[in-house]
Amino acid sequence: MTDLLKQRIRHVQDFPKTGILFYDITTLLQDPQGFKAAVDSMADPFHGKGIELVVGIESRGFIFGSAVADRIGAGFSPVRKPGKLPSATIKASYALEYGSDSLEIHEDAVRKGQRVLIVDDLLATGGTARATLDLVTGLGGEVYALAFLIELVALNGRERLTGQRLHTVLKY
Repeated sequence: MTDLLKQRIRHVQDFPKTGILFYDITTLLQDPQGFKAAVDSMADPFHGKGIELVVGIESRGFIFGSAVADRIGAGFSPVRKPGKLPSATIKASYALEYGSDSLEIHEDAVRKGQRVLIVDDLLATGGTARATLDLVTGLGGEVYALAFLIELVALNGRERLTGQRLHTVLKY
């Protein structure tokens, strides 16, 4: 399965800057069998685990998160960049290589005690995943696991998520 998925991901050298090898999932998304296999691979470990809500991280986490939610029979809530959600929100900030960024979630997006799966396309340094984890737990949600299509192992994103159950489909 991993070979099938990796064959459908385009590698773009020097994007977004020189020295970076970018794993472009748009080619995977365009392929019906590849997209289905990717979503199934992300969702399968969570069938029957009592997940009530999937939280997807902007923006490719929306694509995979909503599809995973549908597959496992859960609801979906988005985590977005500041100023994109229309109702009252809470915010978490995280460090970038140069500076910081923030994410927001609606104050009523997660119920206290609700079992949550956090989904994104990529685990790199772990900053956005950690901020999302903090948002969900700050609202009283119980994070069952975090699921990613791709993990860039050399960037050590797992270190920011110590103690959490992680599921990654592809490792580079």
